[in-house]
Order: sequence, then C-alpha cells, then structure tokens
Amino acid sequence: MTDIPGPAPIRVLIADDQRVVREGLSMLVALIDDVEVVGVAGDGAEAVRLAEIHRPDVILMDLRMPDLDGIAATGLLRERLPLSRVLVLTTYADEDAIVPALRAGARGYLTKDASAEQIEAAIHAVHAGQTHLDPAVQERLVAAVIRSPDPAELAGTGTGGRETREGRKPPDGLTAREAEVLALLASGLSNAEIGQRLYLSHATVKTHINRIFAKTGARDRAQAVRYAYQHGLTAPGE
Repeated sequence: MTDIPGPAPIRVLIADDQRVVREGLSMLVALIDDVEVVGVAGDGAEAVRLAEIHRPDVILMDLRMPDLDGIAATGLLRERLPLSRVLVLTTYADEDAIVPALRAGARGYLTKDASAEQIEAAIHAVHAGQTHLDPAVQERLVAAVIRSPDPAELAGTGTGGRETREGRKPPDGLTAREAEVLALLASGLSNAEIGQRLYLSHATVKTHINRIFAKTGARDRAQAVRYAYQHGLTAPGE
C-alpha cells in the first residue's frame, strides 16, 4: 500500500539583526512539526534577497534593522512576493511601529515576549491567510483610535453621504454607512455598542459587518481593523 504524502511543510524565513535572536528563533521554529526554516537574514535587504530565492510561505520580520528596516522590507515583499506573508516579531509595540507595519502589508504582529506556543499559532494563522495580532498590539490599536475624533466623522454625514471626511468615496464599494460601521469596529466597539451609537438593531449591524467582510476580503475583525488602517478609515494619533 502506497503511503499518501502529508501536506508540505510551512516554509519560514527569519529576519533579525541580532545573531543570538536569529539562531534562537531558528532553533525554536525548527522544532514545530510542520514547519521548515529555509533561511535567516540579518537585515531587510538580505531578507528580500533570500525571500526571492527561497519563496517562503511566512517571513518572521524584525522591524529595527540596519540599512533596510523591516517596514520597508515588508513593503517590497508585498510587491514582489504577494504570496509570502510577513509576521512581524519585534520588541516594539507602539503605534508608530504597529500602524506602518500593517500598512506596509504585515499579516501578523507579535512582540518578542511571545511564547513558543504563540509564535507557532501565529505562523499557522498567517499561513492560512488570517491576520494575527498580539493582544497587547490590539490594545494599542484600539487606544490609538479612542484618542482620535469620533469615527463617525470619517464616514461623511451618515446614511445619505457617499464620501469620507477627506472627500473620497469609501474603497471597494463600501457605502458611507459601512465605512462608518467599520470605523467604529476598528475602534474596538462590539456589535451591540455599534448599534447603540448608530441607533441600529443588532441584526442590521451584523448585516453591515458581513457586507464589510465580503467587500474587503476580511475573514475576521482583526483583518477588518488592519484594512481600516491601510485605507485611512481610522485616524490614529490625531
């Protein structure tokens, strides 16, 4: 009887400017049963070069590296290797690092105090096309939005408006109301809280969110938050 081969391992590239971190991560990741480390890089430029050679599924990317930093490298990788997904693993969890990394195309964001189990879960999630954010990172994103003006302002004047505050139509066919709901979702509000803010029923809020997911390609709320930041539907730091 012929054995049926199992699924191919998840190919991972590791980029970090500290040798001890690179070697430690390489050993840790190699212990995951269905993961294979295909290369290690000491800066962003080397990460891009090795990624073009090895075509990894997931790239563990540090942010603060010499020459080409992790954010710039992530942007290049999104253009050149759209099927390779970047998972940021860094010391920094401030919004000045988080938001640019997500806008550059990172699909996940962990801090270096993450456990081996958290890193393994994040690799699998990102490889599966999901967005994976460390809980502390999600808290920072929500805090950034809470400090901003009322998200309802970002969607024009309500159901009758078709443009955002900047005078642009919402992207990907979103209606003004859907953009308004997305902004509130990105600020950390629950469905019930969104309904209370906009005077909508729970069923109506759920319908709007399902349409938002369908139009933006988001699979979950974390991906919707990332989409909102990438498309300027939130206003962090204002």
